[in-house]
Amino acid sequence: MTNNIFTVGLYLIALILLIISLAKSRQKTKQVFLKAWRSFKNILPMLLGVVILIGLVLSLIDADLISKIIGEKSGAIGVLLASIVGSITLIPGFIAFPTAALLLKGGAGYIQIAALVQTLMMVGIVTLPLEIKYFNKRITIFRNSISFVLSIGVAYLIGLALEIWK
Repeated sequence: MTNNIFTVGLYLIALILLIISLAKSRQKTKQVFLKAWRSFKNILPMLLGVVILIGLVLSLIDADLISKIIGEKSGAIGVLLASIVGSITLIPGFIAFPTAALLLKGGAGYIQIAALVQTLMMVGIVTLPLEIKYFNKRITIFRNSISFVLSIGVAYLIGLALEIWK
Protein backbone atom coordinates (compact mmCIF):
# COMPACT_ATOMS: atom_id res chain seq x y z
CA MET A 1 0.00 0.00 0.00
CA THR A 2 2.75 2.46 0.91
CA ASN A 3 4.56 1.63 -2.36
CA ASN A 4 1.43 2.62 -4.29
CA ILE A 5 1.16 5.90 -2.40
CA PHE A 6 4.85 6.60 -3.04
CA THR A 7 4.44 5.82 -6.75
CA VAL A 8 1.38 8.06 -7.06
CA GLY A 9 3.32 10.80 -5.25
CA LEU A 10 6.19 10.53 -7.73
CA TYR A 11 3.76 10.72 -10.66
CA LEU A 12 2.12 13.81 -9.13
CA ILE A 13 5.50 15.50 -8.68
CA ALA A 14 6.42 14.68 -12.28
CA LEU A 15 3.08 16.06 -13.51
CA ILE A 16 3.47 19.27 -11.52
CA LEU A 17 7.02 19.75 -12.85
CA LEU A 18 5.77 19.10 -16.39
CA ILE A 19 3.08 21.76 -15.99
CA ILE A 20 5.66 24.23 -14.65
CA SER A 21 7.96 23.42 -17.59
CA LEU A 22 5.13 23.91 -20.09
CA ALA A 23 4.18 27.22 -18.48
CA LYS A 24 7.77 28.43 -18.60
CA SER A 25 8.55 27.36 -22.20
CA ARG A 26 6.33 25.24 -24.41
CA GLN A 27 9.00 25.06 -27.10
CA LYS A 28 11.79 23.79 -24.82
CA THR A 29 9.45 21.26 -23.23
CA LYS A 30 8.49 19.98 -26.69
CA GLN A 31 12.18 19.73 -27.67
CA VAL A 32 12.95 17.75 -24.52
CA PHE A 33 10.08 15.34 -25.20
CA LEU A 34 11.26 14.81 -28.78
CA LYS A 35 14.82 14.18 -27.59
CA ALA A 36 13.56 11.75 -24.94
CA TRP A 37 11.43 9.94 -27.53
CA ARG A 38 14.43 9.53 -29.86
CA SER A 39 16.52 8.17 -26.98
CA PHE A 40 13.73 5.78 -26.04
CA LYS A 41 13.48 4.54 -29.66
CA ASN A 42 17.24 3.88 -29.68
CA ILE A 43 17.10 1.95 -26.39
CA LEU A 44 13.89 0.05 -27.16
CA PRO A 45 15.38 -2.78 -29.28
CA MET A 46 17.99 -3.56 -26.62
CA LEU A 47 15.40 -3.26 -23.85
CA LEU A 48 12.96 -5.61 -25.59
CA GLY A 49 15.72 -8.09 -26.37
CA VAL A 50 16.88 -8.25 -22.78
CA VAL A 51 13.32 -8.42 -21.41
CA ILE A 52 12.48 -11.29 -23.79
CA LEU A 53 15.71 -13.09 -22.91
CA ILE A 54 15.09 -12.70 -19.17
CA GLY A 55 11.49 -13.82 -19.62
CA LEU A 56 12.63 -16.95 -21.47
CA VAL A 57 15.28 -17.74 -18.88
CA LEU A 58 12.87 -17.26 -15.98
CA SER A 59 10.23 -19.38 -17.70
CA LEU A 60 12.70 -22.21 -18.26
CA ILE A 61 14.27 -22.04 -14.81
CA ASP A 62 12.05 -22.76 -11.84
CA ALA A 63 12.36 -21.29 -8.34
CA ASP A 64 14.03 -24.44 -6.98
CA LEU A 65 16.86 -24.21 -9.50
CA ILE A 66 17.34 -20.49 -8.83
CA SER A 67 17.47 -21.27 -5.09
CA LYS A 68 20.05 -24.02 -5.63
CA ILE A 69 22.30 -21.90 -7.83
CA ILE A 70 22.06 -18.46 -6.20
CA GLY A 71 19.80 -18.98 -3.22
CA GLU A 72 20.68 -18.09 0.37
CA LYS A 73 22.00 -21.60 1.00
CA SER A 74 24.28 -21.55 -2.05
CA GLY A 75 26.81 -19.65 0.07
CA ALA A 76 30.13 -18.47 -1.31
CA ILE A 77 29.75 -20.58 -4.46
CA GLY A 78 26.46 -18.81 -5.26
CA VAL A 79 28.05 -15.41 -4.63
CA LEU A 80 30.97 -16.31 -6.89
CA LEU A 81 28.66 -17.61 -9.66
CA ALA A 82 26.48 -14.49 -9.45
CA SER A 83 29.61 -12.31 -9.55
CA ILE A 84 30.97 -14.10 -12.61
CA VAL A 85 27.64 -13.84 -14.44
CA GLY A 86 27.40 -10.16 -13.53
CA SER A 87 30.94 -9.54 -14.74
CA ILE A 88 30.42 -11.04 -18.18
CA THR A 89 26.88 -9.79 -18.76
CA LEU A 90 26.17 -6.39 -20.26
CA ILE A 91 22.83 -5.26 -18.86
CA PRO A 92 21.97 -1.62 -18.15
CA GLY A 93 20.84 -0.59 -14.67
CA PHE A 94 17.25 0.06 -15.64
CA ILE A 95 16.96 -3.60 -16.57
CA ALA A 96 19.30 -5.01 -13.90
CA PHE A 97 17.23 -3.87 -10.93
CA PRO A 98 13.86 -5.25 -12.09
CA THR A 99 15.66 -8.47 -13.04
CA ALA A 100 17.15 -8.63 -9.54
CA ALA A 101 13.67 -8.23 -8.06
CA LEU A 102 12.36 -11.08 -10.22
CA LEU A 103 15.26 -13.31 -9.19
CA LEU A 104 14.65 -12.51 -5.51
CA LYS A 105 11.00 -13.49 -5.92
CA GLY A 106 12.22 -16.65 -7.65
CA GLY A 107 14.27 -17.70 -4.62
CA ALA A 108 17.64 -16.00 -5.03
CA GLY A 109 19.51 -14.80 -1.96
CA TYR A 110 20.13 -11.14 -1.14
CA ILE A 111 23.92 -11.48 -0.96
CA GLN A 112 23.99 -13.30 -4.29
CA ILE A 113 21.78 -10.70 -5.97
CA ALA A 114 23.83 -7.88 -4.48
CA ALA A 115 26.96 -9.48 -5.96
CA LEU A 116 25.25 -9.88 -9.33
CA VAL A 117 24.06 -6.27 -9.50
CA GLN A 118 27.35 -4.85 -8.17
CA THR A 119 29.39 -6.69 -10.78
CA LEU A 120 26.88 -5.80 -13.52
CA MET A 121 27.44 -2.14 -12.72
CA MET A 122 31.18 -2.15 -11.94
CA VAL A 123 32.92 -4.94 -13.88
CA GLY A 124 32.96 -5.08 -17.65
CA ILE A 125 34.46 -8.17 -19.23
CA VAL A 126 32.48 -7.60 -22.44
CA THR A 127 33.69 -4.02 -22.66
CA LEU A 128 37.37 -4.81 -21.93
CA PRO A 129 38.60 -4.19 -25.50
CA LEU A 130 36.95 -0.77 -25.60
CA GLU A 131 38.24 0.16 -22.16
CA ILE A 132 41.77 -1.01 -23.05
CA LYS A 133 41.60 1.15 -26.19
CA TYR A 134 40.85 4.33 -24.22
CA PHE A 135 42.95 3.59 -21.15
CA ASN A 136 45.58 0.90 -21.21
CA LYS A 137 45.66 -2.80 -20.47
CA ARG A 138 47.21 -2.51 -17.00
CA ILE A 139 44.77 0.11 -15.72
CA THR A 140 41.78 -1.71 -17.22
CA ILE A 141 42.67 -5.05 -15.64
CA PHE A 142 43.48 -3.37 -12.33
CA ARG A 143 40.18 -1.44 -12.29
CA ASN A 144 38.11 -4.51 -13.16
CA SER A 145 39.93 -6.71 -10.64
CA ILE A 146 39.46 -4.20 -7.83
CA SER A 147 35.81 -3.73 -8.83
CA PHE A 148 35.23 -7.49 -8.76
CA VAL A 149 36.71 -7.88 -5.28
CA LEU A 150 34.92 -4.81 -3.95
CA SER A 151 31.63 -6.04 -5.42
CA ILE A 152 31.87 -9.27 -3.46
CA GLY A 153 32.81 -7.31 -0.33
CA VAL A 154 29.84 -4.97 -0.75
CA ALA A 155 27.54 -7.95 -1.31
CA TYR A 156 28.60 -9.44 2.02
CA LEU A 157 28.17 -6.06 3.74
CA ILE A 158 24.64 -5.91 2.37
CA GLY A 159 24.04 -9.41 3.70
CA LEU A 160 25.39 -8.40 7.09
CA ALA A 161 23.20 -5.29 7.14
CA LEU A 162 20.15 -7.38 6.27
CA GLU A 163 20.93 -9.84 9.07
CA ILE A 164 21.15 -6.97 11.54
CA TRP A 165 17.97 -5.46 10.11
CA LYS A 166 15.96 -8.66 10.68
